[in-house]
Formats: sequence, C-alpha cells, structure tokens
Amino acid sequence: MSSTDYRTQVRANYRKLSESIQGFKPRRQQNFLVAEIGKVLLGQYDLSRRILVAEAGTGIGKSLAYLQACIPWARLSNKKVIISTATLALQEQLINKDLPLFHPHCQPSFIYTLAKGRARYCCRQRLQDLLQGKSQIGMFDTADTLTPAQQSQLTTLWQALEQNDWAGDRDSWPEPIADALWQQIQTERHSCQPQLGHIHCPFHQARASLDKADVIVVNHALLLADLSMGGGIILPEPETCIYVLDEAHHIAHIAREQGSARLALRSARRNLEQFNKQVPTMAATLKDEGQSAITRSQQALQQLIPSLTELYRQLQAAQRAGDLIPDDQGCLRFAAGELPELLSHSLSTLKDEHKQLAQGLTRLQNELAEALKRQPGNSAVSGAMTAVSLQQLHTDEALGLCELMLKAIGPGHTPPARWLEQGKNDITLCATPLAVGHLLEQWCWSRAAAVIMVSATFTALNDFSYFRRAVGLRHDDGSQYLRLNSPFDYPGSKLIIPQLSCEPQDPGFDELLATEIPRWLENAGASLVLFSSYRQMNTVAEALRDTGHSLLVQGEAGRQALLDLHRMKCDGGQPSVLFGTGSFAEGLDLPGHYLTNLIITKLPFAVPTSPVEEAMAEWITLSGGNPFMQLTVPEASRKLIQACGRLLRTETDQGRIIVLDRRLLTRSYGPALLSALPPFTRET
Repeated sequence: MSSTDYRTQVRANYRKLSESIQGFKPRRQQNFLVAEIGKVLLGQYDLSRRILVAEAGTGIGKSLAYLQACIPWARLSNKKVIISTATLALQEQLINKDLPLFHPHCQPSFIYTLAKGRARYCCRQRLQDLLQGKSQIGMFDTADTLTPAQQSQLTTLWQALEQNDWAGDRDSWPEPIADALWQQIQTERHSCQPQLGHIHCPFHQARASLDKADVIVVNHALLLADLSMGGGIILPEPETCIYVLDEAHHIAHIAREQGSARLALRSARRNLEQFNKQVPTMAATLKDEGQSAITRSQQALQQLIPSLTELYRQLQAAQRAGDLIPDDQGCLRFAAGELPELLSHSLSTLKDEHKQLAQGLTRLQNELAEALKRQPGNSAVSGAMTAVSLQQLHTDEALGLCELMLKAIGPGHTPPARWLEQGKNDITLCATPLAVGHLLEQWCWSRAAAVIMVSATFTALNDFSYFRRAVGLRHDDGSQYLRLNSPFDYPGSKLIIPQLSCEPQDPGFDELLATEIPRWLENAGASLVLFSSYRQMNTVAEALRDTGHSLLVQGEAGRQALLDLHRMKCDGGQPSVLFGTGSFAEGLDLPGHYLTNLIITKLPFAVPTSPVEEAMAEWITLSGGNPFMQLTVPEASRKLIQACGRLLRTETDQGRIIVLDRRLLTRSYGPALLSALPPFTRET
C-alpha cells in the first residue's frame, strides 16, 4: 500500500460522506485529527512504533475521525480494527449510529460487528441440563430449587434457541433474566469444550462472525482479558490489529483489575470438598484408562484441603492474638506489600499444592476428552468435563493469587497492593498490581500494528505525564501526543466561584450547601448538582425538600428513568433539578435546554480509602514523592474537567458552572486546576 493510495481513498471517502449529510459543516479539528492519525499509521513519525495519544475535546467528532483514518488503512494493509470503549453508551453509539453512517461511503468496504464476553451468551448444554434437572455447576439435582416461573422461562429460552428465534445472548432477550439463573446457563471459558460441539453454540457462532469482520467493537475489559491471556484467544492476534482505544483514560484502572487476584479460603475449601465428592463418579466413568489422572488429582486434593483449613485457622488465631488487626471495614493491608512470615510460608505451600492439582486436572481433562471421542454424546462424561473445567478455573485463580502475593519485587520496582478482607464467614486474600505499564507494553504497545488512544481528558494540569506514567509510555519511545481544543463557545458561558464562609472539610459545610444551593437554583431551567458522596447528597436533598424543592435524586430511580423524567420536565417548560454523584460527572449527555446550570459542590479529590489507593500513596511516599501532588491533584484535575464537560455538549450550548469550593481561590494548587479548565468566563 502506498501513502498516495491511502490519502486518495481517505479524501474520496470524506467527500462522499460530506455530500450525504444535509447541512454538513467541515470541522477543522476533526480533519486535523484524521490527518495526524494517518501520519502515525503511515509511519511518518516512527515506523516501528505507531502509537498516538490524542486528547480531543467534546464536539470535535473523535469517533468519525478515527473511523475515517483507520478503516481504509486497515483494509489496504490487511489488518483488523478493534475499537474498544469504556462505556456501553459509546458502544451503542458506534454500532447504531457512527459505523452505519460511515459504512455506505467507505472504500474499501468493510464488515463490522460487536464482540461481547462469554458471560453474555447462553451455553446450550448447560441450559438443556438445567431443564432436565441437573446443574453442571455441581452436577446435582436442581428440580426442587427452580421456581415454576424459572422453569417456564428456561423452557421459553430453550424453545427460542432451538427454533433460531434467539441468538443466545442475554442482551437480545426482551425480558430480564435474573442473575442467579443466568449464572447457571452462561458460557464459561473452562466449561466450554470443543468436544461438546460448537456448531450450535451461541458463543462460538458469535465468535465465528468475528473472523469475517474487519471492524470489531469491544469494551476495555474484554480487550484486556484477551490481551492478558496472550492475545488471539477471543479477538485477532495483536500483530494483525489496529487498536482504537476510545475513553482510553480508563485503561490503566481496568488493566489493574485484570491483573488482580482473590482467594476466599473457606469458599475455596468448600469447592474442593464438593469436587472431591464427584471424583469417584468420574473414576467409574473413566474406568481403567484414567486411573492415574484420578489418583494424582485425589492426592493433590488430600493435601490442599487441609492446607486451606490450617491457613484459615492460623489467620483467625493471629487476629485473636492481636498480631493481625483488620480495620473497621475488615481490611488489613500489608504495608509496602510485605507479608507476615506465617502467610508467606503458607502461601508457598499452597502455591506448590495448587500446581500439583492443576497438573492432575489437566491430565484428567485429557482423559475425559478421549473418553468423549470414544463415546460421543455421553452425558456422564460431558458433565464430568464441565465439573473438571470449573475446578480448573478456580485452581488457576488461586494459583494466580499465590504467585502475585509471593512475587519478589526488585529494587525500585513498585510492589503490588496486598491485603486480606475479614468477612462474616470467610477470610479473603487479595492482591492487585499497582504499576501496570509494563503489562500494557508487553500485552499491547510492543505487539500491535498500531494503537490510537483518544479521550477528552488525558491531560492533568495541562500535561500528559500523569497518563503516560500510568500506562507505561515514555516521552522518548516514539509515541506521539496531540491535544485539540473543543470548538465550543466556552467564553460564552460562566464559571462562578462564590466567596463562601467555609470549606468542604469544615463541620458546617452540609448546612452551608443547604442554604447556598437554593440561591443558584432560582430562575434556573435545567440544573445538575454534583456531590462527592451519597451521604452528603441525601442530606442536602432532604433539607431542600423540607423547604419545598422538587428534586430528581440519583439512586431513587434508575439512571435512565431519572434522565427521561428530567427531559420531559424540560420539554414541558418546567424547572428540573438533578442531584447526582461522581458517576453523573462522566458520560452524561444533556445538550441544549436539558442543562444550563451546573453546580459542583466540591472539588473531586479522592480520599485514599481503598487498599489499592493507600498502597499507591504509600509507595510514592517511600520513593520520596508527594502523593497529594503526584496522585490526588492530577486525578482531581481530570475529574473536574470531566464534570465541567457536562455543561456544553453542542456548539450552540450556553450556561453557567458554579463551584462551591473556595479552595480553588485559596490553595496553592487552585491556579493549576483553574488553568487546566476550558476558557469559561470566570466570576468570583
């Protein structure tokens, strides 16, 4: 492919697209983004590392820009485009709006589809077994545990699946399916075996469509799950893909979640005991052929079950003796990631025993697979395979926890967060990697054909450094950075910071909000009030309702129901006031008259309360840094920009933002936070 052919095709597609849209207006920033993506893809900046991080403000049209730039290059280069998002709303926008809009005007033509995780699909075999009174989760009778309504729903699901009236994915079924019921019929990686037949499997039918697709839309969790397993498991191989990571500021957080591991000791022991009871039945099913695998698995179980019991007993005894003291939430974090000696010794034993069990289960699974080849359709063998597969999943997870807990940390390297959680009836060991940049480099950055990352909020305090550190990029590694301002009329809207009598940490701040917020609701048509906590939001809501205010409060109804009611009131010319917390500060789209008055009650500083946040702050301190300035302030800057971004959603929108936190004016970090915001007209 020549660069001339590519540019000619992009221009031709743009011309056809612009001619098809009534009242089309060129967007200079959007065209510039298309051009910069094209330069990166063509290798004009770096032939060996095609990575672009582009911060593009609201209104630029990021999605249409990367579609125009990436799809022709991928088709001409025989590559796949993987578009990954953080939210379902953006996935739906891409599948239902942006891709259908661009598709008729793009050459070369392309096929697109939406990829979902296994758990969104029904397993035909598990559904059939459940209908027949067997749960493959534990191979026990379920006839007495299903309600008549559940039995009826399962029958309807099965009939629709058999008659090809349902594709088997949960999202396309018109009625809700309860979580507890769905978990018994959903597809799982370890219970999904080629020997059981894929030709009628909803998940594998959906996966087959991925092979035909040129553009695949996924979410970040599914993408990172595939990459963490080496890539090419669910999605195409990374080397054949252009990854477009939209809302990419979430990537580091989701990568940490993918690398996390947990082990609930009593629950794990119960699972092993239940599996151990099933082994004699498997032995009878396999007869002589699989006895060595059966013996090896039983030996590992006989060691592992007492080890889990003993560790649980030791941890309880250490708590009673005051050697291990969880906090009020039942959490005990191990400072600097260093484990107590009793835990490190026990985990070493558990690691070895889980390895032995994993090896035995693998051999047992192979023997069952051979038996199924000899006896196709044997339900006893297929049920045993499912039980073994589920135990393999549990064993892999436990082994991952042991390895992450025991992983040696080299000098200067960031230790994972390690802690235990004391529940009512169990003790859970937990570990999460703090630094995931090296994982992302290993999984994606170094392997992908190209990576295009876009977001409206990459920079913190006007700099890419915070994001770059989080995802493992360096300023000199060939990655490119681009920042495009929104075309919106920010100076036409006001940013107001009242001179208040107290600050958020002062004891009288709730009472101040209850008197100050009504001042800024007077004569306002559509208002959104953002709070830092549910407690504070509900306290203020109760006080305002006592004085006659009509409010729509997050949590009192579903999110969509609240927004629909808000829009209905606005369309009817009535004032409407939405109260929400942090989740309403991102991804909420209320254009025009649906939002003209935005009140932010407090700067979005996150208090490090989770073990992961505490461990991150601790490590920065131990490294000689200042966690408040290096972690808290940059993250607050990004969140404040997101919150302010709720006000203007189109080029004609106008309104005002009121920030009821005087620290923007009185603290040393205030000017930096203000300068990072769009150029609203400011009033104090």
